Amino acid sequence: MSKQGGTVSGVELNEVQAALEELRANRIVQRIWEEDASVWSSDSEHVKIIANSLGWLRVADELREHTAELETFAKEIRDEGFTHAVVLGMGGSSLCPEVLRQSFGKQDDYPELLVLDSTVPAAVAQIEAQVKLPHTLFIVASKSGSTTEPQMFQRYFYERVKEIKGERAGENFIAITDPGTVLEGQARDDGYRRIFINWDDIGGRYSALSFFGMVPFAIMGGDVDELLERAIAAANACKHEEPGANPGAALGALLGTLANKGVNKLTLIGSPQIASLGLWIEQLVAESTGKLGKGIVPVAGEELGSPEVYGKDRVFVSLSIGEAEPETSHKLQALETAGFTVVHQQLSGPLDLGATFFVWEFATAVAGSMMKIDAFDQPNVQESKDNTKRLLNAFIDSGTLPEPAPLASEGALKLYSEDHSLQPQQAKDGLAGDPVGTKLDAAISAHLAKVGEGDYAAITQYFLETDEVEALVQRLRLAVREKTRAAVTSGYGPRFLHSTGQLHKGGANSGVFLQLTAQDAKDVPIPREPFGFSILKQAQALGDFESLVKHGRRAVRVDLGVDVPAGLRRLLQAVEQG
Repeated sequence: MSKQGGTVSGVELNEVQAALEELRANRIVQRIWEEDASVWSSDSEHVKIIANSLGWLRVADELREHTAELETFAKEIRDEGFTHAVVLGMGGSSLCPEVLRQSFGKQDDYPELLVLDSTVPAAVAQIEAQVKLPHTLFIVASKSGSTTEPQMFQRYFYERVKEIKGERAGENFIAITDPGTVLEGQARDDGYRRIFINWDDIGGRYSALSFFGMVPFAIMGGDVDELLERAIAAANACKHEEPGANPGAALGALLGTLANKGVNKLTLIGSPQIASLGLWIEQLVAESTGKLGKGIVPVAGEELGSPEVYGKDRVFVSLSIGEAEPETSHKLQALETAGFTVVHQQLSGPLDLGATFFVWEFATAVAGSMMKIDAFDQPNVQESKDNTKRLLNAFIDSGTLPEPAPLASEGALKLYSEDHSLQPQQAKDGLAGDPVGTKLDAAISAHLAKVGEGDYAAITQYFLETDEVEALVQRLRLAVREKTRAAVTSGYGPRFLHSTGQLHKGGANSGVFLQLTAQDAKDVPIPREPFGFSILKQAQALGDFESLVKHGRRAVRVDLGVDVPAGLRRLLQAVEQG
């Protein structure tokens, strides 16, 4: 592969070469650039979706005409004394800014960029505690303009700023949205400082190089022009009609070939500065390929192990600035020696993320074509949203959310599942004698025993991400991997609902789910709603769980109570000893 596409080892190159020949014979590269929807589907409904989803192919070129405008706006924000800029968004509207924020860090004299994409009350309160509201610019980002989370974030912070600045509150807000959305109208009514109308033919997960990614990058002081120049160079390379010399087509052919033969656990290994890139690739790949009972399962943020802890369904991609760290290189070499496919992608610096974004977008589109799926729809995402809305309406009517009886409990921990086979026999028969804790241990052990060859385990957690909590989640993740020898993913809710959630419901029934919830010590109210962020978050978790059950997924929910670290430690013990 080319430098941008990466170098590859361990794969049967003759199979990939055959795939490249097929791409060339079917003129896939040319047809993608011709925006030919039949590359993915000839169904009339899908053709409509695809025809309105290919703006990402040219947006880097088109946005470059606005770079001077963005630079001027960023200087205006800097010179007016704004110390922070906070993206209020979800999924495709927030993940690229999160990658850029973590990869570049705070730039001299420019506002520090933060991202809020969690409805956990403590996450909302944490953002507010980090900033001084009069000196903070809020970037309300939503393609549809009606996504629940950014709507609620915007409502909360607009009211908080209005308490300080009155009718001038809009000076602290800008919007990024498609033309004609509810958000555009709200922004005009509330006197927002600026409204950026994005191209409406770009799906959220393909929007990194549009206003959704580049406006926050400009405001934090990033070199938008140079990043786009590198993206354009990658786009030009991806026009090469010989797929083997085309970095996006070559990577897509590799991923598609492997996925079609069951090697579909895409393990992303990022060097520290760009480790967050895995979150963005995770959404792009999972939401694009996870449908029709198919899918590539991205595994981001997992600690790299030795060859014997992995199944034959793994492919590895190393993403690094320069050479990977010596320890990582050593482990990757061991994987290559053991016969695993390893792709090495080296960036010269963080500005190469522009090229990386485009190469992965093109590769994902090519892989989707090879898997015979529409890479641009997300048929199962609305399901959990509808469940959430129904649960919130039920709360408004009754004042409570539904709470079934747990199958097992111990202290503050409660385990819920529709699968009553997980209930220990003593609990079914009402017999005494076993300590209560063994019921929890037995249920967890029985659930993990359902992980078979080719499956993956997914830990999805609905509570605040802190250093302590994330360290415990990673320990739990490794313990589940040790127990099952399967790929184990991890995602914070509700962020993952706009990312891997599509794969969880629409992909193959190969996921075994461990949903973790917690009680909130303190709620944060939502203006003009009879519920706060705590109830919203709980409804999202319950709605997600209902959707998993509806699709016949193997799932349990464990509520950890108020003390999340203590609950995680007890759950870790149950996994390790079960």
